[in-house]
Amino acid sequence: MSLQIQKQIKYFNRFYDLNSILRPRKAIVLYGPRQTGKTTLLQALIKKTKLRTFQSTGDDMKMKELFSVPDFDGLINFAKNYELIVIDEAQNIPNIGLGLKIIIDHVENIKIVVTGSASFELAGQVGEPLVGRKFTYILFPLSVLELSKYYTPYQLQNELLEELLLFGSYPEVLTAQTREEKREILKEIADSYLLKDVLALEKVKSPKILKNLLQLLAWQIGSEVSLTELSNSLDIDYKTVARYLDLLEKTFVIVSVRGFSRNLRKEINKKNKYFFVDVGIRNAIIENFNAIDLRNDIGQLWENFVFLERMKTRTYKQIYANQYFWRTWDQKEVDLIEERDGKLYGYEIKWNTRKKIKLPKLWLNTYPEAELKVITPENYLDFVEVE
Repeated sequence: MSLQIQKQIKYFNRFYDLNSILRPRKAIVLYGPRQTGKTTLLQALIKKTKLRTFQSTGDDMKMKELFSVPDFDGLINFAKNYELIVIDEAQNIPNIGLGLKIIIDHVENIKIVVTGSASFELAGQVGEPLVGRKFTYILFPLSVLELSKYYTPYQLQNELLEELLLFGSYPEVLTAQTREEKREILKEIADSYLLKDVLALEKVKSPKILKNLLQLLAWQIGSEVSLTELSNSLDIDYKTVARYLDLLEKTFVIVSVRGFSRNLRKEINKKNKYFFVDVGIRNAIIENFNAIDLRNDIGQLWENFVFLERMKTRTYKQIYANQYFWRTWDQKEVDLIEERDGKLYGYEIKWNTRKKIKLPKLWLNTYPEAELKVITPENYLDFVEVE
């Protein structure tokens, strides 16, 4: 991608416009990985709104004291002075969910937006208290759907595509001017932010094991992962591996996909595949930013990239689907299966368009009603619904 193209863009508008989704006596809960732009979205909302607004963060000691009890009268007296309450990194405030419930139930027409990067903490605090009182949204690194407002289809299939596959789509990375700067930003995100939420937990005491686990996963994207093999390689307990994987997923570092099966003996359904929420982070973990034509893992990178871009599109456009992969013991496979409205849709994700692609006959014969398409750089924009 030419630097001239990149210098034209300093800020990317996101799919969500928080101002348009605010609702009286409802909380907007915005999750997502660190450094994806949640704070920037809040700043845009505050700049645009005409509502009397209170703005704070989860590190504000006064907020922690107010919510930690929680003080019923104190919360109401505080909130009734405002029309909009905005709290960034709200998972750091004890009893935030119960406190917000009190405010929503007793302060007329109040509007609330809270963000959090650690989904397991914030979900645990706001899930039950705010049942029926919240709308939940997830903000990922920038999607091709969002980038299509700034780049032509040709750029998204050529110049920019290599940059996305090597460096991912964190906003700060995309607006960086040089590849060296991109690498430095990704290293900082991986070292300082990526595992911050996980390591903050009492039960996780070894950053080295987590990083080694991520390196093992980075080499296995697109393949089924054996927890037994991971535990042997890391010399830790099987259950500990499972717990670490769960935490990494809940903190938006990785995404798991399980095998699809209708109980045929040949189908694999006991193992998961894992993808990284951002391929730039994956490349930073293995310290490989080599050009595409110098890589032997481009097929894996492409599968990870397409899988996540499709997931972003489904999330943002509220396309509800169960997602799987399909593989047999004799290595016949379909990379991605979507189950939508009772129907099956299969997708083979292939980088090399010149290589002849053989669709698995067992899949075609076993699920004749299912659609099956091949996704390549030439048609992936249609798959992620870029208009």
